[in-house]
Amino acid sequence: MRVAVAGAGAFGRNHLRVLRELETAGLGVALAAAVEPDPARAAEAAAQYRVPVYSSIDELLAAGLELHAASVAVPTVEHHAVASALLDAGLDLLVEKPLAANLAEADDLIEKAEKHARIVQPGHLERFNPAVLAVEPRLRRPMFFEAHRLSVFTPRSLDVDVILDLMIHDLDIVLAFARSLVREVRAVGLPVVSPKVDIANVRVEFDSGCVANFTASRVSTERVRKLRFFEPRQYVSIDYARRDLLVIRMDGNISPEMAAAPAAGKADAAALGKLVAVGPAPGLSFVKPEVTPGEPLRLEIESFLNSVRTRRVPRVTARQGRAALELALEIQSTMAAHAQRAGLADFFKPSG
Repeated sequence: MRVAVAGAGAFGRNHLRVLRELETAGLGVALAAAVEPDPARAAEAAAQYRVPVYSSIDELLAAGLELHAASVAVPTVEHHAVASALLDAGLDLLVEKPLAANLAEADDLIEKAEKHARIVQPGHLERFNPAVLAVEPRLRRPMFFEAHRLSVFTPRSLDVDVILDLMIHDLDIVLAFARSLVREVRAVGLPVVSPKVDIANVRVEFDSGCVANFTASRVSTERVRKLRFFEPRQYVSIDYARRDLLVIRMDGNISPEMAAAPAAGKADAAALGKLVAVGPAPGLSFVKPEVTPGEPLRLEIESFLNSVRTRRVPRVTARQGRAALELALEIQSTMAAHAQRAGLADFFKPSG
């Protein structure tokens, strides 16, 4: 299977690396070409991977190479134009998150993919995190989520705000786990060091009664990637960065006060962390489920290529990518309304 990579920036370089690793491992994949308009990055990619690097999608397609699939790792504002041209050329696509810059563009890509019978898989990387893969079979009925995704500031991905840059990973995971329509969104966000929102806090309530709190920041002093959620008689903590999983189960001997806390949405994650540190308390059992090691990006690309070969529906569908984008855009709109009410409009620069 001959695969091209559109974009040789921060994300694209990793796609190039993984595809070359798969090729070297003899897994039936060939890194065939790259597209990169920046001369310095193009020269670097050509020298490192010894593949032709073209300055545009038009130039790539005019070269007449045999291609079957492509990774799209260009800036978000270019997703639609690049993916559209590649779909029209008959390629299956792995498109980095978010799927598109707006819903109209996302809908057009979905329509093109269906028209050409092509696979479009959004690059929601955390779906392939080994900890997420390990927890999915254990899901019961999540009713309260707490997501924290914090990063130190870097100049990458400043074409979008922190919602489309970081939080969208957690939005996608929670939508997949909650399996319910969104009922209400409350959000506040502020720009700090860039023209777009750099830090945000969001509360989402679903029709099922499930509630999710999200915090995302790209101006933190530390890097945090965690998701905690509570189900009837069970608390689950996922550390995306460490790729591990902790499950705290509550048995029939637990006190009514402790049993009521998660259901009321008042469970204190810090307090539960202390319980883990001192060991099992009466009525609690701590389980560290086995997590199969793996690099999420490699697992994501392998899954995509398997869908291309088998023509099976990808693990993350384009419509799921659209759903995450729709929620992200609703959050942006809610943040803008809050900024207006709070007299912060002069500081607020909505993205897209």
